[in-house]
Order: sequence, then structure tokens, then C-alpha cells
Amino acid sequence: MALPRLTRRREFLRVAGKGRRAARDGLVLQALAQPGAALRVGFTVTKKVGNAVVRNRAKRRLREAARAVLGAAPPPGWDLVLIGRDQTPTRRFAALVGDLRGALGTLGVIPKGTTPP
Repeated sequence: MALPRLTRRREFLRVAGKGRRAARDGLVLQALAQPGAALRVGFTVTKKVGNAVVRNRAKRRLREAARAVLGAAPPPGWDLVLIGRDQTPTRRFAALVGDLRGALGTLGVIPKGTTPP
């Protein structure tokens, strides 16, 4: 199941400017509460990470990690931006999912220590 997406630059900038952030080895998560709205997710990877092939691989892995963690029961009322880091393309997938769960818990998107279905 595909998660609803952030697509416009201004949406990404709003989350970056007004939201909170949590950094992990495999990713950076930015989150902005949007009460009454559905969950939306955006993905970005800078050129510092590598060429287009590497960046696209990193984004595919972030999308799949988000689908694994948020896909079954997405928490409503959040705009999330997942930012790839140098380790994103090569990090073990289980560790990447753990990074995402930890960052979501730190920012209060999902309760700490819980595992969404």
C-alpha cells in the first residue's frame, strides 16, 4: 500500500522550518503535526550521498522502511520527511527500520517502545 506523499517543495520547507527532527545513523526524520489531516510522507536524498543510482536506491529503501513501519496503521495528523544519509543505501534493512521506529518514537509520532502492526 502506498503512503500519501508530500510532493511540493514548499511542503518540504514547511516541515523543515516548523517541524521537529530526529537524526539516526541511517536517516533523519522531520515531523510536523497536522491535526485533522491524514499522514503524508516525503523522501529526499542529497547529492552528497552519491550519484543518481545511489540516491534512488536510498529513496527506495526509505520508502520500503516507511511502508513496513507505517503502512498497516498510519498515525493520522502528521507530515513526515525522511532524509537519506551516507549509510542509508548500505545499512542493513532491519537496522534502517529500527532507526525509523526510534526516530518516530522520539518525535512522538508513535508511542516509544511500541511496534505498529
